[in-house]
Amino acid sequence: MRFALTRRVFTSHLIRLAAVTIAATIPVLAMPSGAATAAGNDDPKPTIVLVHGAWANSSSWSGEIARLQGDGYSVYAPPNPLRGLSTDAASLKDFLSTVSGRIILVGHSYGGAVMTSAATGNKNVKALVYVDGYAPDTGETIAALSGAGSIFAPAATDPTSVFRLVPYPGAPAKAVDTYVLTKLFITKFANGVPGPQAAVLAASQSPASTETFGPFPGTPAWKTIPSYYVLGTQDNAITPDAQQFMAKRAHAQITRINAGHLGLITQPGKVTNVIERAAKEHG
Repeated sequence: MRFALTRRVFTSHLIRLAAVTIAATIPVLAMPSGAATAAGNDDPKPTIVLVHGAWANSSSWSGEIARLQGDGYSVYAPPNPLRGLSTDAASLKDFLSTVSGRIILVGHSYGGAVMTSAATGNKNVKALVYVDGYAPDTGETIAALSGAGSIFAPAATDPTSVFRLVPYPGAPAKAVDTYVLTKLFITKFANGVPGPQAAVLAASQSPASTETFGPFPGTPAWKTIPSYYVLGTQDNAITPDAQQFMAKRAHAQITRINAGHLGLITQPGKVTNVIERAAKEHG
């Protein structure tokens, strides 16, 4: 009898517990989609897409990627083929078409020219961030935009004074791959980077076809998309004056950093701050 009574009490507790659990669950199941996000007052953050420049690869962005991911951003750094401005822009444009939602697009050096083309007409791209980057207008070349004092200027009369020229399979007529000469890379292109690290970067540089030196096609995205510019005041590749000209023309918010052309490597924290500011203001 005592056992039967105990079992009845135990069963009663189970029924009561089940009722409480079901009652607590029903409001959650009935909660409208998006209510949890609204309760936290936080919309999803925009996706950050990083575009590397010539004679580099996606690992250039390692410092920024780690910081952005640590701050909760989704980040992509797709490879830039470095085969030619139209081809490279088409490759990036295709990649961007697979990214849903808002995008903050960031380009370093030649990557700036690529994103300037690829972002045109893409309503998901909410801001452009140039990091020592080219922001060309229709018909302009990166050679013309580098500035008279650029380390690339002598290539106009003697390409071998700046580049090692290497043929590649399937190249268009007269096109070759270019590698920045090792000493020039270490001392001028990568100024501010510790010597041993600069030597590794010089040895592992990704070649850029001479097709990348062609004129900019189409309408530049900076004419319709808000822009930011990180300007390296010690840059030997794109002179500070040339960067200033492009940034002002694009009506970009300018942040100056005491760095050479590879400020994305030597000062990733400052570069990340600008990217995140763009994300907060336009993402």
